Amino acid sequence: MSQRIKLYLDEDAQRTDLIQALRARQIDVTTVSEANLLGQADPTHLQHAARQQRFIFTFNRGDFFRLHTEWLNNGKHHSGIIVSDQVATGTIVRRLLRLLNTKSDRDMHDWLEFLSNWG
Repeated sequence: MSQRIKLYLDEDAQRTDLIQALRARQIDVTTVSEANLLGQADPTHLQHAARQQRFIFTFNRGDFFRLHTEWLNNGKHHSGIIVSDQVATGTIVRRLLRLLNTKSDRDMHDWLEFLSNWG
């Protein structure tokens, strides 16, 4: 059975206004700071998110596209990666809500999604 998508915001994406906006809409979100993983490398964040069955949300397109490809090529799995341009918080929230209301955790398993595709 599919569950609602849970997010893990990396260091670049853990903007206070974004966190508040998502939580106000009952989106399950946690951050690098809350996980006590500040300053850790991107593979550590992806591994943590996978263990927690959370989708990593990041503005770091290049590194996470590369990590996604490496993981899949090496038979490793992750819960999902959502990458976004650094646009206004309202735009991010609207796009995320469209995505989260359309896709399930199962749909996103081992998937890299570009948030710009959602509006």
